[in-house]
Amino acid sequence: MTSSPRWSQAVPLLAVLGSVVALGLGTSFAKQLFPQVGSLGTTALRVGFSALLLLLIWRPWRWTTTRADLKSLVRYGVALGCMNLMFYQSLRTIPFGIAVAIEFSGPLAVACFTSRQRIDYLWIALAIAGLGLLLPLGHDVATINPEGVGFALGAAVFWAAYILFGKRVGHLHAGHSVALGLTMAAITVVPFGIWHAGSALLQPHVLLIGLGVAAVSSAIPISLEMVALKRLTPGAFGVMASMEPAVAALMGVLVLDEQLTSLQWLAIVLVMCAAAGSAATAKPEAHRGPADEIVQ
Repeated sequence: MTSSPRWSQAVPLLAVLGSVVALGLGTSFAKQLFPQVGSLGTTALRVGFSALLLLLIWRPWRWTTTRADLKSLVRYGVALGCMNLMFYQSLRTIPFGIAVAIEFSGPLAVACFTSRQRIDYLWIALAIAGLGLLLPLGHDVATINPEGVGFALGAAVFWAAYILFGKRVGHLHAGHSVALGLTMAAITVVPFGIWHAGSALLQPHVLLIGLGVAAVSSAIPISLEMVALKRLTPGAFGVMASMEPAVAALMGVLVLDEQLTSLQWLAIVLVMCAAAGSAATAKPEAHRGPADEIVQ
């Protein structure tokens, strides 16, 4: 029995949608751990359990890792760990959707400034317009916390670094690089979580929630994206993934009761348009892969 062409076309789109929604849900539930273990403890749980899950799933010791690859994986993993630290720090004081939109400036900058296409100036302009509406630059600063914005921008910088370092391990199997990269990220961030939260991290209900967050925000999205990437072009995948800021904002409203102004929603739409346009016109090697979706 063969599947219908219409269903075959829908599967990759549903897979990307499921991945983005899972990421949003995982991060929304993770934020609810802040009162118990703080943002640093939450980051440690999320990244630590994600690393353990992906080590069990992919068993990267099956592949040979050269010394050069190991050095690249260390840089890649440290950037990933710092990106997560900065992102979760930003969530303490600014809404989820705004944090994701600001963080998107990192990969947008890499995509646009490594290209020489004139159309990229349009995507840069859209991104700048969106960020201009979000950042506290001359308008009502009370609408958004400057400290949270700073951490989100820091996450954007580390996301850009993560992409650039990731290109150096692009020849490795995705499971190999993601599992070892996350392990290095865990080594980077877990000490901060232990320093901040201490024995609170070992409470059974905290561990259980942390494990659930890791599964929903890492194992499930990566698995779904691998399904999608086998059936979609890199550009189409990038366009679909660009809905992440809107999904994050929606999850913030539904799960965290975060309210956004109309201007903030407009800013998120502008950033999404910039991301979708950049993905649609990017060269094949500039697309987001499975590893890129584990940032939140």
